Amino acid sequence: METLAFEYRAYKPRPFTKEERAHTTILFGGLTFKHERLMEGALENMGYKAKALPNIERIDLDIGKEYIDVGACCPTTFTAGNLARTLMNIEKSEGRDAVKNNYVFVTVGACGPCRFGQYHESYERVLEGLNLKDFRIFLLDLLQLEQSVEGGGLEISMPLTLGLVFSMFMGDLLTDMEYAIRPYEVKKGQTDQVLNQSVELLYEKLKNRPIVGKKLRNLLWHIFTDYFVKALEEVKALWSEIEVDRLQPKPRVKITGEFWLQTHEGDGNYNIKRWLEKENAEVIPPPVAVWMDYLINMELFKLEDAKPFVKRYYLKKAIISFFAWLYRRTYDKLRKALNYIPNPLPDQRELKELARPYFYYRLTGGEGHMLIGKALYSLKHKQAHMICELSPYGCLPNTMS
Repeated sequence: METLAFEYRAYKPRPFTKEERAHTTILFGGLTFKHERLMEGALENMGYKAKALPNIERIDLDIGKEYIDVGACCPTTFTAGNLARTLMNIEKSEGRDAVKNNYVFVTVGACGPCRFGQYHESYERVLEGLNLKDFRIFLLDLLQLEQSVEGGGLEISMPLTLGLVFSMFMGDLLTDMEYAIRPYEVKKGQTDQVLNQSVELLYEKLKNRPIVGKKLRNLLWHIFTDYFVKALEEVKALWSEIEVDRLQPKPRVKITGEFWLQTHEGDGNYNIKRWLEKENAEVIPPPVAVWMDYLINMELFKLEDAKPFVKRYYLKKAIISFFAWLYRRTYDKLRKALNYIPNPLPDQRELKELARPYFYYRLTGGEGHMLIGKALYSLKHKQAHMICELSPYGCLPNTMS
């Protein structure tokens, strides 16, 4: 009997060259429309054409189930279906060749028990199902400040990385402003109107951001500049026009849970934040910046655990501690421009210690110990009356914690 041998070959995209930048649009997604619009500005500032995927819809779940494995978790299925729907729409309007040659999709990866590290595998199944294996998907390392894709068409440099970081910061601040004010607005719909104006204002600021230096000089410019503070002061003037009635007792509900599901705003979590507001609650949304703060501090915690075996321990600890401090200082400087209405980032060491009796912090993946730490932190500091934890089906880290 003849035996057939099948060799597994990992997906490898065609190179994306510098010459293709002018006519190639970078697709990306996974965050709120605020974060994504500001990231478009940061990418366009560096000479790229960028477009966020459309907001998640219920149909994306069905499309995702059609193309990827049945064991995938909820966020994987939704995001894979969202990419598939986008590519099908582009193919319908512009043709198959346009999908292959005029668009690339960029996503990030990580490691651990979360399927986030295997999202790209599901995206590859989508390409197989759509017969679009020539479409290019590039996976970036979340923790590298500087990297590039094959061909040099996309270069993650210091100026671009810091532009994306400030996009994340300001997207978080706008989200906090939105949920802190909308429940108390007198004129219904005014908060959403001002929010959209603010997003476009900051998009233009990021798109026209000065590019000063390439590495150290660029870092120093972002540390000391008041460019973004002045932009947020313009935003504050817009929000000051909203009339509010604070004489309304409302329970404060803090959102926690799996990263994608808790930050998402749409059909992926049944629009639960809007639903809570309709039920007369004030929602405390989770900032994306907390997760990056967690990743930075985890490097510090791991270093402390390995102290006896690390050369130049105190120097390395000082460097990581400095960047952890700088990260929070920058976020607080931007909060100050909005009268400190947005919530501060929780102290990562305190989150770790609060969760320690219930969850070992070295069990990383997804939100890790933060799921427990955030809930106890909110109770200890009287931040909220209720915790609403959003756990998607099939989420391995959330199942552990």
